[in-house]
Amino acid sequence: MTAAPANGHAYLDFNSPLSDSKSYDLIATLGPLEGSTVVDYGCGWAELLLRTISHAPGATGLGVDDDEYAIDRGTANIAARGLGGRVRLERADVTAWAAEPADVVVSIGASHAWGGTRGALEAMRARLKPGGRLLLGDGFWEGEPNARALDIFPRAEFSALDGLVDQALESGYRLLNLATATRDEWDSFESRWCAGRERWLSANPDHPEAAEVARVVDDHRDGWLKGYRASLGFAYLTLVRR
Repeated sequence: MTAAPANGHAYLDFNSPLSDSKSYDLIATLGPLEGSTVVDYGCGWAELLLRTISHAPGATGLGVDDDEYAIDRGTANIAARGLGGRVRLERADVTAWAAEPADVVVSIGASHAWGGTRGALEAMRARLKPGGRLLLGDGFWEGEPNARALDIFPRAEFSALDGLVDQALESGYRLLNLATATRDEWDSFESRWCAGRERWLSANPDHPEAAEVARVVDDHRDGWLKGYRASLGFAYLTLVRR
């Protein structure tokens, strides 16, 4: 009998609704990357950072996150891919981390750490060299949210897509590229999030914690399917610091 799963990340490539092909499209928008310093704030297990550094000769990367499981997973991937001399991860509070301004900064799904989108944009601008590029991943309302969606994601957290872009422009950036998650990417992300716990439940139906694990995954699935599936979008903005 194995221990109950601690998180839903086991079957995810990225901790956001992002496909394999789109990840490389986003990396391309950040170029030129040769010799650049790339810092990912809220990196999780740093999959996008590792791919970025792998495809940019001479570039170096730093990822910062306070999730011990994610940092351990990312550190193992760095060793497995032979990137130990070019990428390092730090377990720390991203809002307190002090580093020299970078050529490229990444912040995906981490705006809540700075109190919302505008706070994240301001914090990332201070961490970028003039002319540096920021890849920001953040939520937006692409449809009218129902009560369940608003209970999970209060309206104040997100705007419409044009409002998200306006916040970036007002915060001292120019927009290089805009991409949004497709419904297939969202469904794959949410299904994979649930899959780790569902597979564990299948293998451990009599575990003392099985009922609680089922409650967690059922609540998450209901929030997705009955709440935000029809209204929440996710955007990837490639921005240039003015």
